[in-house]
Amino acid sequence: MAANYWVSTQYRNWLFTRDKLCDIREALERNDKNTVQQLSLPDRRHLSHWFRYNLEYFSKKMNPRQQALATAQLYIRRFYTKVDIRETNPYLVLVTALYLACKMEECSQHIRVVVSQAREKWPGYITSDVSKVGECEFFLISEMNCQLIVHHPYRTLDSLKDKLHFSDDEAQLAWRVINDHYLTDLPLLYPPHLIAVTAMLLALVLKPTPDGPPVTANFTSTLTHAFQSADQSPLDSSASSTTQGKVKFFVKWLAEGEVDIKAMIECTQEIISLYEVLERYDEAKVKESMQQIVKANRADR
Repeated sequence: MAANYWVSTQYRNWLFTRDKLCDIREALERNDKNTVQQLSLPDRRHLSHWFRYNLEYFSKKMNPRQQALATAQLYIRRFYTKVDIRETNPYLVLVTALYLACKMEECSQHIRVVVSQAREKWPGYITSDVSKVGECEFFLISEMNCQLIVHHPYRTLDSLKDKLHFSDDEAQLAWRVINDHYLTDLPLLYPPHLIAVTAMLLALVLKPTPDGPPVTANFTSTLTHAFQSADQSPLDSSASSTTQGKVKFFVKWLAEGEVDIKAMIECTQEIISLYEVLERYDEAKVKESMQQIVKANRADR
Protein backbone atom coordinates (compact mmCIF):
# COMPACT_ATOMS: atom_id res chain seq x y z
CA MET A 1 0.00 0.00 0.00
CA ALA A 2 2.73 2.46 0.98
CA ALA A 3 4.65 1.95 -2.28
CA ASN A 4 1.71 2.82 -4.55
CA TYR A 5 0.49 6.39 -4.42
CA TRP A 6 -2.76 5.59 -6.22
CA VAL A 7 -3.98 3.30 -3.46
CA SER A 8 -2.49 5.34 -0.62
CA THR A 9 -4.38 7.28 2.05
CA GLN A 10 -2.71 10.40 0.68
CA TYR A 11 -4.51 9.99 -2.63
CA ARG A 12 -7.79 8.74 -1.14
CA ASN A 13 -8.12 11.14 1.81
CA TRP A 14 -5.71 14.06 1.50
CA LEU A 15 -6.25 15.30 -2.04
CA PHE A 16 -8.82 18.08 -2.37
CA THR A 17 -10.26 20.42 -4.94
CA ARG A 18 -9.62 24.11 -4.36
CA ASP A 19 -13.28 24.70 -3.56
CA LYS A 20 -13.35 21.84 -1.05
CA LEU A 21 -10.21 23.09 0.68
CA CYS A 22 -11.66 26.60 0.86
CA ASP A 23 -14.90 25.24 2.35
CA ILE A 24 -12.97 23.31 5.01
CA ARG A 25 -11.05 26.39 6.10
CA GLU A 26 -14.11 28.62 6.09
CA ALA A 27 -15.93 26.09 8.28
CA LEU A 28 -13.06 26.21 10.80
CA GLU A 29 -13.25 29.98 10.97
CA ARG A 30 -17.03 29.98 11.39
CA ASN A 31 -16.64 27.89 14.54
CA ASP A 32 -15.14 30.81 16.44
CA LYS A 33 -15.81 34.10 14.69
CA ASN A 34 -14.73 36.21 17.68
CA THR A 35 -11.26 34.71 17.77
CA VAL A 36 -10.92 35.09 14.00
CA GLN A 37 -11.80 38.77 14.27
CA GLN A 38 -9.42 39.36 17.18
CA LEU A 39 -6.46 37.44 15.71
CA SER A 40 -5.99 38.25 12.04
CA LEU A 41 -3.44 36.14 10.18
CA PRO A 42 -0.89 37.03 7.49
CA ASP A 43 -1.04 35.48 4.03
CA ARG A 44 -1.11 31.69 4.36
CA ARG A 45 2.06 31.42 2.24
CA HIS A 46 3.83 33.77 4.63
CA LEU A 47 2.79 31.51 7.50
CA SER A 48 4.14 28.51 5.61
CA HIS A 49 7.42 30.31 5.03
CA TRP A 50 7.63 31.04 8.77
CA PHE A 51 7.05 27.38 9.58
CA ARG A 52 9.69 26.21 7.12
CA TYR A 53 12.28 28.73 8.26
CA ASN A 54 11.75 27.76 11.89
CA LEU A 55 11.77 24.03 11.13
CA GLU A 56 15.17 24.47 9.48
CA TYR A 57 16.40 26.78 12.26
CA PHE A 58 15.21 24.38 14.95
CA SER A 59 16.58 21.22 13.33
CA LYS A 60 20.11 22.38 12.45
CA LYS A 61 21.87 20.41 15.17
CA MET A 62 19.67 17.35 14.65
CA ASN A 63 20.37 17.40 10.91
CA PRO A 64 17.33 15.41 9.74
CA ARG A 65 16.87 14.30 6.13
CA GLN A 66 15.29 16.83 3.76
CA GLN A 67 12.39 14.45 3.26
CA ALA A 68 11.64 14.56 7.00
CA LEU A 69 11.41 18.37 6.83
CA ALA A 70 9.06 18.07 3.86
CA THR A 71 6.92 15.51 5.69
CA ALA A 72 6.76 17.78 8.74
CA GLN A 73 5.53 20.67 6.58
CA LEU A 74 2.84 18.49 5.07
CA TYR A 75 1.77 17.24 8.51
CA ILE A 76 1.38 20.86 9.62
CA ARG A 77 -0.67 21.71 6.54
CA ARG A 78 -2.91 18.68 7.00
CA PHE A 79 -3.33 19.31 10.71
CA TYR A 80 -4.45 22.87 10.09
CA THR A 81 -7.21 21.66 7.80
CA LYS A 82 -8.70 20.06 10.90
CA VAL A 83 -7.78 22.58 13.60
CA ASP A 84 -7.68 26.39 13.46
CA ILE A 85 -4.14 27.63 14.03
CA ARG A 86 -5.50 30.19 16.48
CA GLU A 87 -6.42 27.35 18.85
CA THR A 88 -2.88 25.99 19.03
CA ASN A 89 0.67 26.79 20.03
CA PRO A 90 2.34 26.94 16.58
CA TYR A 91 5.80 26.48 18.10
CA LEU A 92 4.76 23.24 19.79
CA VAL A 93 3.02 22.05 16.62
CA LEU A 94 6.09 22.55 14.43
CA VAL A 95 8.37 20.86 16.99
CA THR A 96 6.03 17.90 17.28
CA ALA A 97 5.47 17.65 13.53
CA LEU A 98 9.22 17.34 12.96
CA TYR A 99 9.57 14.81 15.81
CA LEU A 100 6.83 12.68 14.26
CA ALA A 101 8.12 13.13 10.70
CA CYS A 102 11.59 11.97 11.72
CA LYS A 103 10.05 8.79 13.10
CA MET A 104 8.17 8.13 9.88
CA GLU A 105 11.17 8.91 7.65
CA GLU A 106 13.46 6.62 9.65
CA CYS A 107 15.72 9.30 11.11
CA SER A 108 14.25 9.31 14.62
CA GLN A 109 15.29 11.83 17.24
CA HIS A 110 15.02 11.20 20.97
CA ILE A 111 12.18 13.19 22.47
CA ARG A 112 14.44 14.71 25.15
CA VAL A 113 16.86 15.94 22.48
CA VAL A 114 13.95 17.45 20.53
CA VAL A 115 12.56 19.24 23.59
CA SER A 116 16.03 20.43 24.62
CA GLN A 117 16.66 21.92 21.18
CA ALA A 118 13.21 23.52 21.16
CA ARG A 119 13.74 25.03 24.60
CA GLU A 120 17.08 26.43 23.44
CA LYS A 121 15.42 28.13 20.48
CA TRP A 122 12.12 29.25 22.05
CA PRO A 123 12.31 29.13 25.87
CA GLY A 124 9.24 31.32 26.17
CA TYR A 125 7.01 29.06 24.07
CA ILE A 126 8.16 25.49 24.78
CA THR A 127 8.22 23.95 28.26
CA SER A 128 10.78 21.43 29.51
CA ASP A 129 7.98 18.91 30.07
CA VAL A 130 8.48 16.24 27.38
CA SER A 131 4.94 15.00 27.92
CA LYS A 132 3.65 18.11 26.13
CA VAL A 133 5.29 16.96 22.91
CA GLY A 134 3.89 13.49 23.50
CA GLU A 135 0.38 14.89 23.96
CA CYS A 136 0.70 17.05 20.86
CA GLU A 137 1.99 14.07 18.90
CA PHE A 138 -1.15 12.12 19.83
CA PHE A 139 -3.23 15.16 18.82
CA LEU A 140 -1.57 15.34 15.38
CA ILE A 141 -1.88 11.61 14.76
CA SER A 142 -5.52 11.65 15.80
CA GLU A 143 -6.46 14.60 13.60
CA MET A 144 -4.66 13.02 10.65
CA ASN A 145 -6.54 9.76 11.31
CA CYS A 146 -3.26 7.85 11.72
CA GLN A 147 -2.57 8.43 8.00
CA LEU A 148 1.09 9.31 8.20
CA ILE A 149 2.76 7.85 5.10
CA VAL A 150 3.63 10.64 2.67
CA HIS A 151 4.55 10.35 -1.00
CA HIS A 152 6.86 13.14 -2.16
CA PRO A 153 7.80 14.42 -5.64
CA TYR A 154 11.52 13.79 -5.03
CA ARG A 155 11.27 10.16 -6.15
CA THR A 156 9.79 11.11 -9.53
CA LEU A 157 12.52 13.71 -10.02
CA ASP A 158 15.21 11.13 -9.29
CA SER A 159 13.67 8.65 -11.73
CA LEU A 160 13.28 11.16 -14.60
CA LYS A 161 16.31 13.43 -14.42
CA ASP A 162 18.59 11.12 -16.45
CA LYS A 163 15.89 10.15 -18.94
CA LEU A 164 15.22 13.83 -19.63
CA HIS A 165 18.95 14.71 -19.78
CA PHE A 166 18.98 17.04 -16.78
CA SER A 167 22.33 18.31 -15.62
CA ASP A 168 23.15 18.20 -11.90
CA ASP A 169 22.48 21.94 -11.64
CA GLU A 170 19.09 21.61 -13.34
CA ALA A 171 18.11 18.68 -11.12
CA GLN A 172 19.19 20.65 -8.05
CA LEU A 173 17.08 23.63 -9.13
CA ALA A 174 14.07 21.35 -9.65
CA TRP A 175 14.70 19.92 -6.16
CA ARG A 176 14.58 23.45 -4.73
CA VAL A 177 11.32 24.18 -6.55
CA ILE A 178 9.87 21.01 -5.01
CA ASN A 179 11.03 22.25 -1.60
CA ASP A 180 9.27 25.55 -2.25
CA HIS A 181 5.97 23.99 -3.32
CA TYR A 182 5.41 22.93 0.31
CA LEU A 183 4.81 26.62 1.04
CA THR A 184 1.64 26.43 -1.06
CA ASP A 185 -1.52 24.30 -1.07
CA LEU A 186 -0.23 22.27 -4.02
CA PRO A 187 0.57 19.16 -1.90
CA LEU A 188 -3.13 19.02 -1.01
CA LEU A 189 -4.32 19.66 -4.57
CA TYR A 190 -2.16 17.64 -6.96
CA PRO A 191 -0.34 14.28 -6.99
CA PRO A 192 3.43 14.22 -6.40
CA HIS A 193 4.40 13.19 -9.94
CA LEU A 194 2.66 16.28 -11.33
CA ILE A 195 4.53 18.52 -8.90
CA ALA A 196 7.80 16.87 -9.92
CA VAL A 197 7.39 17.41 -13.67
CA THR A 198 6.23 20.99 -13.03
CA ALA A 199 9.36 21.63 -10.97
CA MET A 200 11.51 20.14 -13.73
CA LEU A 201 9.90 22.37 -16.34
CA LEU A 202 10.42 25.43 -14.15
CA ALA A 203 14.04 24.43 -13.58
CA LEU A 204 14.57 24.65 -17.34
CA VAL A 205 12.46 27.72 -18.04
CA LEU A 206 13.35 29.89 -15.07
CA LYS A 207 17.11 29.44 -15.06
CA PRO A 208 19.61 31.75 -16.80
CA THR A 209 20.90 30.27 -20.05
CA PRO A 210 24.26 30.76 -21.82
CA ASP A 211 22.71 29.56 -25.09
CA GLY A 212 21.01 32.84 -25.90
CA PRO A 213 18.41 35.20 -24.40
CA PRO A 214 17.05 33.95 -21.07
CA VAL A 215 13.87 31.95 -21.54
CA THR A 216 12.46 33.74 -18.50
CA ALA A 217 12.02 36.88 -20.57
CA ASN A 218 8.60 35.73 -21.68
CA PHE A 219 7.46 32.63 -19.87
CA THR A 220 4.18 32.15 -21.71
CA SER A 221 5.56 32.63 -25.22
CA THR A 222 8.47 30.29 -24.44
CA LEU A 223 6.12 27.47 -23.48
CA THR A 224 3.80 28.16 -26.39
CA HIS A 225 6.69 28.03 -28.83
CA ALA A 226 7.98 24.84 -27.22
CA PHE A 227 4.58 23.11 -27.52
CA GLN A 228 4.30 24.18 -31.16
CA SER A 229 7.77 22.88 -31.90
CA ALA A 230 6.99 19.63 -30.11
CA ASP A 231 4.02 19.05 -32.39
CA GLN A 232 6.19 19.45 -35.47
CA SER A 233 9.24 17.37 -34.56
CA PRO A 234 9.98 13.82 -33.45
CA LEU A 235 11.27 13.05 -29.97
CA ASP A 236 15.03 13.37 -30.46
CA SER A 237 17.32 13.27 -27.44
CA SER A 238 20.21 14.68 -29.48
CA ALA A 239 18.46 18.06 -29.50
CA SER A 240 18.70 18.29 -25.72
CA SER A 241 22.25 19.66 -25.51
CA THR A 242 21.09 23.28 -25.11
CA THR A 243 18.55 24.76 -22.71
CA GLN A 244 16.14 25.60 -25.53
CA GLY A 245 16.59 22.08 -26.90
CA LYS A 246 15.97 20.58 -23.47
CA VAL A 247 12.75 22.57 -23.11
CA LYS A 248 11.52 21.31 -26.48
CA PHE A 249 12.54 17.73 -25.70
CA PHE A 250 10.83 17.92 -22.30
CA VAL A 251 7.60 19.37 -23.71
CA LYS A 252 7.60 16.78 -26.50
CA TRP A 253 7.96 14.06 -23.87
CA LEU A 254 5.00 15.57 -21.99
CA ALA A 255 2.90 15.72 -25.14
CA GLU A 256 3.49 12.03 -25.84
CA GLY A 257 2.69 11.01 -22.27
CA GLU A 258 -0.41 11.20 -20.12
CA VAL A 259 0.52 14.21 -17.99
CA ASP A 260 -2.30 16.66 -17.27
CA ILE A 261 -0.94 19.78 -18.99
CA LYS A 262 -3.74 22.01 -17.67
CA ALA A 263 -2.94 20.96 -14.10
CA MET A 264 0.76 21.59 -14.76
CA ILE A 265 -0.01 25.14 -15.88
CA GLU A 266 -2.03 25.71 -12.71
CA CYS A 267 0.86 24.40 -10.60
CA THR A 268 3.28 26.61 -12.48
CA GLN A 269 1.15 29.70 -11.90
CA GLU A 270 0.87 28.85 -8.20
CA ILE A 271 4.63 28.54 -7.76
CA ILE A 272 5.40 31.73 -9.67
CA SER A 273 2.76 33.53 -7.61
CA LEU A 274 4.45 32.18 -4.46
CA TYR A 275 7.77 33.78 -5.40
CA GLU A 276 6.02 37.10 -5.97
CA VAL A 277 4.24 36.89 -2.60
CA LEU A 278 7.45 36.00 -0.75
CA GLU A 279 9.02 39.24 -1.94
CA ARG A 280 6.62 40.97 0.47
CA TYR A 281 7.36 38.62 3.38
CA ASP A 282 7.62 40.44 6.72
CA GLU A 283 9.27 38.22 9.31
CA ALA A 284 8.51 40.55 12.21
CA LYS A 285 4.81 40.73 11.34
CA VAL A 286 4.40 36.96 11.09
CA LYS A 287 6.36 36.36 14.28
CA GLU A 288 4.15 38.85 16.09
CA SER A 289 1.05 37.00 14.89
CA MET A 290 2.42 33.69 16.19
CA GLN A 291 3.24 35.23 19.55
CA GLN A 292 -0.24 36.73 19.84
CA ILE A 293 -1.77 33.31 19.16
CA VAL A 294 0.30 31.71 21.94
CA LYS A 295 -0.56 34.50 24.39
CA ALA A 296 -4.27 34.30 23.57
CA ASN A 297 -4.29 30.54 24.20
CA ARG A 298 -2.51 30.99 27.54
CA ALA A 299 -5.04 33.64 28.58
CA ASP A 300 -7.90 31.23 27.86
CA ARG A 301 -6.58 28.57 30.23
